[in-house]
Amino acid sequence: MTNWFQLDKEYLISAYPRTSVAIAGGRGCRLYDVNGKEYLDLFSGVGVNLLGYGHPEIIKAASDQVEKCLHLPFHFLNPVAIEYAKKIVDHSLKDGKVFYTTSGAEATEATLKLVHKYGNITNEQRHGIVVLGGSFHGRTLGALHFTRQEGIYQDFPHTAIPVYEVEREDLEGLERTIRTKNPLAIMLEPVSGSGGIYPLSSGYLKSVERLCRQYNMLFIVDEVQSGMGRTGKLFAYQHSDVTPDIIQFGKGAGGGIPFGGIIAGARLYDMFSPGDHGTTFAHPPISTALGLTVLKTLIDDGLMQKSYDTSLYLNEQLQKVRRENPYFIEEVRHCGMMFGISIHDTNENVKKFQLDLLEKGMLVDVTQGNIIRLLPPLIIAKEEIDQFIDQFLACMPQPLTMAGGV
Repeated sequence: MTNWFQLDKEYLISAYPRTSVAIAGGRGCRLYDVNGKEYLDLFSGVGVNLLGYGHPEIIKAASDQVEKCLHLPFHFLNPVAIEYAKKIVDHSLKDGKVFYTTSGAEATEATLKLVHKYGNITNEQRHGIVVLGGSFHGRTLGALHFTRQEGIYQDFPHTAIPVYEVEREDLEGLERTIRTKNPLAIMLEPVSGSGGIYPLSSGYLKSVERLCRQYNMLFIVDEVQSGMGRTGKLFAYQHSDVTPDIIQFGKGAGGGIPFGGIIAGARLYDMFSPGDHGTTFAHPPISTALGLTVLKTLIDDGLMQKSYDTSLYLNEQLQKVRRENPYFIEEVRHCGMMFGISIHDTNENVKKFQLDLLEKGMLVDVTQGNIIRLLPPLIIAKEEIDQFIDQFLACMPQPLTMAGGV
């Protein structure tokens, strides 16, 4: 029998922690390892597989596009990319233009360059970007210092762009930073993902927009994880009736393959000149074809609303578990199909709980040490949620077995 775990250690750089499970394929919300064991996936590849595995519309779109072409140089027009851009703009800023990337981190990099260009062209006497504590905006060298998680930014080289960190929901701290530091922009996640699933309040987001207009700053929303229908809206900021200057998207946008980008509003979309920025895989035919299928499934076929309704059922079940087991669960936070379950236990025991669930065929994530993060495929059914809840309860330790007892 092939030892995939050993071969992985031997030939791949260990930048990520891994289990010993080797996946052979998937169908719907299920994954199957090389030994045939089935797993219910409640993490969907860090939120990438919005439509699960083997979705018929994704298979059809991929097959059709493969027969035409996988890649085009940016020198040519790509009708599918234009159609995708029109649809995503029509359902977001209304007046906007798209720049395509292959990842969310690259979307952050494009944003940083566009903000810098805007500052130079408009001669704004403001510098730097405000970000929120615990935020995640990517791991590339430009993006990682805007990610406010110490284990990620560490001591890697800094860009010349100043970074100002404030806490979530702290309007006084934000306005004080604006007045004393004169930043050019604020970049935030409407719902933090890696930070633990903390949705920002509508009141806070509206106040951020007001301060941006008052001080002539740019308002940037990072929707790489919270976008593409995951929260019941195409983008999470749309729950709050605000209008950002830049929207960053990625993860689930490509239906399972690398795809991302930014949508820039009217103040910014003509700032770049040819040669200011670029990427080999700009406006990719295969990614935009699959992405257009995702948008049509979410919006035209009604999956976005259906998924939101199902998320309310999952929240109802998790809240019931929390009420009946307060010794184990501190809080359940959610916005659509983004869930953070804060656990009353050590990081080591929460990791064991995750592995116990994996042994029972339930795939979940742990972030920030003690938070179970769920990002299920948007196609998950109530029956599958019931299966998860049953196994969650079966794996949950009893009070006297937890660290320190009760």
